[in-house]
Amino acid sequence: ATVIAQSMIDVAFGNEDLDFSKANDIKRGMDKAVHFVVDELNKVKKEVKTKEEIKQVATISSLDSEVGSLIAEAMEEVGHDGVITVEEGQRIGIEKEVVKGMRFDKGYVSAYMVTNPERMEAVSESPAILVTDKKISALSEILPLLEKLAQSGRKDLVIIADDIEGEALAMFVVNKIRGTFNVLGV
Repeated sequence: ATVIAQSMIDVAFGNEDLDFSKANDIKRGMDKAVHFVVDELNKVKKEVKTKEEIKQVATISSLDSEVGSLIAEAMEEVGHDGVITVEEGQRIGIEKEVVKGMRFDKGYVSAYMVTNPERMEAVSESPAILVTDKKISALSEILPLLEKLAQSGRKDLVIIADDIEGEALAMFVVNKIRGTFNVLGV
């Protein structure tokens, strides 16, 4: 795909006579080609259903029958809607770990959010939960939500965000220390 895209760019930018009407024609042609290819792939595809078929595909993809077997086992455990992540480990050999529920790559954003210092864990009972793919850094971004939660009498909030930093993080830490509001940022 990258080679094709680069070739198209070379043709488009290497030709000073290219006008936009031709570029639109090229795009329409590409759209038709994509639909044609997808239709043809749908005609010839073979759905992989059994554990043995999954093992065969995984073995071919990884070039290792042991990895293929492990992936087939993992698929059987997590189901077709589950997520399988392959990571390089620190030990020799191949191992599998099944995690129920959800797992975060990183933990809490500040050690001040810890509720149990002995175990270094942050636990929150029946919190409000905010999930966003944004970075939270300005106080103004989160203040209206905190005010509404405070008015409703709720003091616990878990925020799952791309990142939490700056004045927003500082405010969460200060409120946690004072005991006015408990925010757990992940």
